[in-house]
Amino acid sequence: MRIIADTNVLLRVFMNDDPAQGQIARASFVNAGAVVIGRHALCELAWVLRDIYKFPKGRIAGLIRELRDKENVVTDRAAVEAGLEAMDAGADFADGVIAYEGRWLGGETFVSFDKKAVAALEKQRHPATWLGT
Repeated sequence: MRIIADTNVLLRVFMNDDPAQGQIARASFVNAGAVVIGRHALCELAWVLRDIYKFPKGRIAGLIRELRDKENVVTDRAAVEAGLEAMDAGADFADGVIAYEGRWLGGETFVSFDKKAVAALEKQRHPATWLGT
């Protein structure tokens, strides 16, 4: 079976904050022929780990890399790499994914009120404009 993992399932795999659900989530991953993880689920995962669990960016990036590298995981690898590169440059995972997807859809310049996101994307040589005053 090819399963599509919701963010709450991804969290149970890593956090084990509910041992019964954690066991079910891990078994689902092991028994699935493929675990499909969408960009939105990964963005939510990064946000929850940062804002709720207070994980540092390095640990979040490590967990996302761990997911990406599982043999049976299917995801948009280019978008994941863009998110990880944005994190490495100082932005949030979602900023990199949003900018990547926007470029893929034909956009030219990432715009945001988030000064750190703009600076990180500029550091990566991606056109970005801060809209703040």
